[in-house]
Amino acid sequence: MRSNRKDIALIPHLHPYTTPEAIPVTYTLGDKTYYGFPAAWSPKATRRRIDSCIYETVITAATPEGLTLRAECTEFRDYPVVEWVMYITNDSAENSPIISDWNLDLALPAENPTLYHGNGDTCTPDGYEWWTDPVTAEGIVKQPCGDGTPCNGAFPYMRLFTHNGHGFNIAVGWSGTWRLEAKLQSAGDFDETRITVGQAAFRSYLKPGETVRTPRLTLQAFTDGDDRGRNLWRSFYIDHILPREDGHPLDPKLVLHTWMIDGLPEFCGVTEENQLAAIDTYLEKGLKPDIWWIDAGWYPCNNDWPTTGNWYPNPDHFPNGMGPVGEKLAKEGIDFLVWFEPERVRRGTKLWNEHPEWLLHYLRDDNPWLSENALLDLGNPAACDWLIDTVDAIIKDAHIKIYRQDFNFAPAPYWALNTQPDREGILENLHIQGYYRYWDTLIERNPGLWMDSCASGGRRNDPETMRRAVPLHYTDVGYGDHYIKQKQHREMFEWIPYFRAHNYNWDEPDGNYNGQQHQVDDFGYQNALTPALTSMIEFYHPDEVCAVGRRFHPVWRKAAKLELTCDYYPLTECRKSTEDWYAMQFDGVTEGFVQIIRNVRVKADSITLTNLHVDTTKTYTFTDELGHRTFTVSGAKLAVCGFSDKLPHRSGVIWFYTKS
Repeated sequence: MRSNRKDIALIPHLHPYTTPEAIPVTYTLGDKTYYGFPAAWSPKATRRRIDSCIYETVITAATPEGLTLRAECTEFRDYPVVEWVMYITNDSAENSPIISDWNLDLALPAENPTLYHGNGDTCTPDGYEWWTDPVTAEGIVKQPCGDGTPCNGAFPYMRLFTHNGHGFNIAVGWSGTWRLEAKLQSAGDFDETRITVGQAAFRSYLKPGETVRTPRLTLQAFTDGDDRGRNLWRSFYIDHILPREDGHPLDPKLVLHTWMIDGLPEFCGVTEENQLAAIDTYLEKGLKPDIWWIDAGWYPCNNDWPTTGNWYPNPDHFPNGMGPVGEKLAKEGIDFLVWFEPERVRRGTKLWNEHPEWLLHYLRDDNPWLSENALLDLGNPAACDWLIDTVDAIIKDAHIKIYRQDFNFAPAPYWALNTQPDREGILENLHIQGYYRYWDTLIERNPGLWMDSCASGGRRNDPETMRRAVPLHYTDVGYGDHYIKQKQHREMFEWIPYFRAHNYNWDEPDGNYNGQQHQVDDFGYQNALTPALTSMIEFYHPDEVCAVGRRFHPVWRKAAKLELTCDYYPLTECRKSTEDWYAMQFDGVTEGFVQIIRNVRVKADSITLTNLHVDTTKTYTFTDELGHRTFTVSGAKLAVCGFSDKLPHRSGVIWFYTKS
């Protein structure tokens, strides 16, 4: 969806840069509070054009205490979007005054406002829930659960609605614990909503040479209701946030791998021999992936994959390193993805033993899991440099194209228990900056490399991480629980439109779900209709199972391409119920598709959808490529009569259409 003149006219409300005193940031230095950059500090502004659509203004100022303030404002001309982030550096030879109450702080015009907000990935079936609440003078506070990840308990993507259908998409880019407050206040003859965003807890002096930063706040204006708000964000995300592959937008990706090969946990059983053999077997069966995936366990871990800290290939399994596997994949035109979890370090590993000075330990004895692991302090430049060099060497040797990073524990207790007096929040701030530097340097050193973000699922999918990565594993919950996945996908399509799903089936004939995997079939694929797909067809499955993939993969790929180029319209409620129908539409200028799923306990044999997005001046030709059905109907008739279909129990259909 493209911006229109009414959208662009709202840009002044997004606080683009005007003067240093109007920079939307508040902060306290010592015992004095400031808004913006005072003229007494001689602020200077430099403006540059990044490309035809993006302008950046950098404003700097120097305080009497020797602090350098730097605010960055990014303005987009193809979308009504403005972004702000601020840095403070101590350029003196002494410790700085304490910095506290540091927030991006601005007001948006919003009469009778409501806030659409969610709880993110809570690592339970209750995640990806959403609510709409009125913004009052008491305010709404959004903050993750406090484990140190940004998407567990609060999702850093929100939408503020006003009474006239206009509104603002709000995204908080911080990969730790952020805090946002939305509060109604009077501004003379009209009301406005004050938005304050910052690191949830920060009160610290800076040592000489240290730099700290705020979250990045992204604001997008929109007009004419929820559908425009959703699709204007999706289009902006795909154009300006979603990482590129060799300079081009990411295409749909089919993933294959050898899950629990030789009966060992995760990928502890992978070897040079069995990986090369499995790749050849898949190709012989007509199943060629875009990505070959090796997950946790390829390093020495004694078949216990959470033993992280030995970052080199298991020499018993890969006597020649992983290079031969990477070379084979490159020859076949398949990208190589490899899993890492570098921030968590298990007791007794090489990193634990050789570099204790880089680790933050859990300094209590009440939690054995936390005590047996340590946090690699990426705020320590030496630790970050070592990690960059170590992983960069593996990437180059193994010809890795997709770097996958997991994060399976909570960093907050390690930061809290190692915090010194008057240094609250500094360990988190420096660690998160090191995390960004680590990824940015790997990308810079390895042209064409792109990143996959995971943190026990989707706990770290904030916009700042998503500028560098895509979430190929957006949750650890419900891979084969179709009705739960539908709810998750409903929100992912809206906010983070490039993601991946599995085609698991965990349902029994009686309609119950028990977490046990059953044979791959069309229904599993229908519920994994996402831009990236992991097929759970294994290389050793019989040909009748492989035939399901050969039949469905072209249809999935066609739909996935439309998911990345069309506007998205949910057509049914997503209540995580096995008794509900599920339907969605992706609509483009000349083509699109409608998907309908009859869940396992739906009693009715047919459904009529009366809320399709249609052009009444066009004629639509619909084709069910898997069911070999086709028909033509006018948009005017669709608008009046709706779209009806009859489906068998536990089935789905993808109706592609063209417009003429």
